[in-house]
Amino acid sequence: MSNKAVSRGKNKQASSTSRILTVPVLAIAGCLATILPNTAIAASYNNDYSVCAGRLLKVGVTAEAASLGCAAALRPRDLAACVVKIDKETQIAATDALSTCGRARRPEELATCVVGVSLSTKEEANLAVLDYCGRSLLPVRFGQCVVGLRSQIDLPATQALDTCISADDSVIGASSSSPPSSIIPAGSSPSLETTPFPTQPSVPTQPVIPTQPGTTN
Repeated sequence: MSNKAVSRGKNKQASSTSRILTVPVLAIAGCLATILPNTAIAASYNNDYSVCAGRLLKVGVTAEAASLGCAAALRPRDLAACVVKIDKETQIAATDALSTCGRARRPEELATCVVGVSLSTKEEANLAVLDYCGRSLLPVRFGQCVVGLRSQIDLPATQALDTCISADDSVIGASSSSPPSSIIPAGSSPSLETTPFPTQPSVPTQPVIPTQPGTTN
């Protein structure tokens, strides 16, 4: 057998071997190309909405309520954290807390208010506390007001809630209103510089026509 024939045989053998090795590699690459995108998409589903729904279901919220609440929430994780904290640290049920937490601008601050006030009032008015903290635009300040007053003054829970929510509204109203342009003390009259009296318009006088000497009218 000549050297050329031997060389051709070796080349054919190497080519067939490379084909055998290449086919499995391409098959594996094709499988990975199919699996990896699906895995990436599945991993992306572990987001805020998934976490929110899972946490709400664990504290007894129905699947329908959890789906509606999480879908409508601007920050689903914060919504779930609010509901779970209130459910675990007060006697308020998660199903009752869900609606109020969903309406709150800062759900975690709402939960802090509800838990703190509930401890201060010794669970005397569970749903009332939830309602008052939800109404306040400054829930942490409102909670501090209730707890602080009751720590020094023997106030019924409802009276403390009413007092602090009224003060809360006053503070918000005062901060949003603009100050008057000028303040005049009571009992004093405004000065002429600030409120000048209107002047009468001057009436033009008729011009005097001189008469010629020696003429009569």
